Amino acid sequence: MATIAELKKSMETKMDQTIAAFSSNLTKIRTGRANPVFLDSVIVDYYGNPTPLNQVANVSLLDTRTISVQPWEKGMGAKIEKAIRDSDLGLNPSAMGDLIRVPMPAMTEERRKELTKVVRNEGESAKIAIRNLRRDANDAVKKIVKDKLASEDEQKRAEADVQKVTDKHIVDIDKMIAGKEQDIMAV
Repeated sequence: MATIAELKKSMETKMDQTIAAFSSNLTKIRTGRANPVFLDSVIVDYYGNPTPLNQVANVSLLDTRTISVQPWEKGMGAKIEKAIRDSDLGLNPSAMGDLIRVPMPAMTEERRKELTKVVRNEGESAKIAIRNLRRDANDAVKKIVKDKLASEDEQKRAEADVQKVTDKHIVDIDKMIAGKEQDIMAV
């Protein structure tokens, strides 16, 4: 049977992982600026094998609105360009010698508002996950008390600590949502 301290530590670790997953999801949501992460989902036909773009080319930024893709092998440029064009990202790459430029199209006001809704939904999902972890931790603490392995005073203290940690993580998520919305709405 785990102790109250172990339960709190485990819960906090899981909450940190939830925040990290949320942060990772946010990087995949497009803002007005270019970001090499956008092309992570592009799969290129590399000698008959579907291969992630970043394993056959160097993906970097040329400027705030343009991603550059530099294939590692000659002859891969056309395949990479086709893979980017065929992806569901709505991008239109153009080759300049060996270098492929991928300009990020400007986003419409309507699209920006849609993306802020997506960000809020992702944030709400992360908050729900945090609250579920809080509930699980409180239930586990109650079980420890019920089994007479801890006092009711310890239970009250543990529940207060769990709530503090939960509140801190919820505030972190809110800050991340606000920051991402600001990025999206910046023209």
